[in-house]
Amino acid sequence: MTTRIPDITLNDGNTIPQLGFGVFQIEPKDTVRAVRTALDLGYRHIDTAEMYGNEAEVGQAVRESGLDRRDVYITSKLNNGFHRPDDARRAFESTLSALKMDYIDLFLIHWPLPTLYDGDFVSTWKTLEEFRHDGRARSIGVSNFQVAHLERLAVQTDTVPAVNQIEVHPYFGNEEVRAYAKANGIAIEAWSPIAQGKVLDDPTLVGIAEQTGRTVAQVVLRWHVQRGDIVFPKSITPERIEENLGIFDFELDDATMERITGLGRGEAGRQGPNPDTFDYVPS
Repeated sequence: MTTRIPDITLNDGNTIPQLGFGVFQIEPKDTVRAVRTALDLGYRHIDTAEMYGNEAEVGQAVRESGLDRRDVYITSKLNNGFHRPDDARRAFESTLSALKMDYIDLFLIHWPLPTLYDGDFVSTWKTLEEFRHDGRARSIGVSNFQVAHLERLAVQTDTVPAVNQIEVHPYFGNEEVRAYAKANGIAIEAWSPIAQGKVLDDPTLVGIAEQTGRTVAQVVLRWHVQRGDIVFPKSITPERIEENLGIFDFELDDATMERITGLGRGEAGRQGPNPDTFDYVPS
């Protein structure tokens, strides 16, 4: 029996499956098999990016699955090297070409890069607005944007991002950004939802897992979805891919949710780069 994954309605009226499959750091040679496994198990949301180097393989897996294109939600993200409008237009065309698709469900600015491009991510966002207006991107959003970055878009542009994909896990709740998003109708997607595996041996989480008869990963993913966030765990192991689907037939009570949230370490818990200073551009 296929797991029923809930949908979340975005601020533009489109819907997105709350659980997806991430392909970050999956080698292109492994991507088709991993995505096919996920689709066969019932995933219908795949998250990729230009910088991951595996968009073509994601598209191939969707075609080989036999599923209707309309039944698979595809996200990709703009490469950090292509923020200038004409570069962004070419990069978006390259994404569609790699996927062999004529539209993408969600396209994101991968990082704000406020120390590069004269601090101008606004013109980049306005370019994404073009993709949405012409229908080639059904929804547009951002990734790793801080509150100040979002406030700038709110003042200088016409479109509120549909989503903000940010680092969130029990050690780093990213609560300020999440609160802004909730107040402004922006859905949160949580990347690194299990802190790159660092939470898996946490004594509190191990205890909760034992009490609920679930794995630590399932407990943490359940915490994310009960908070209303979208998650897309990554694995190339079929058993783990299937295990991550098993989070919709149990609930965590309020006290347990608070215990997990209480594991937050503030900025010290961040595992990835700080968006205010991150300036990586692929060579």
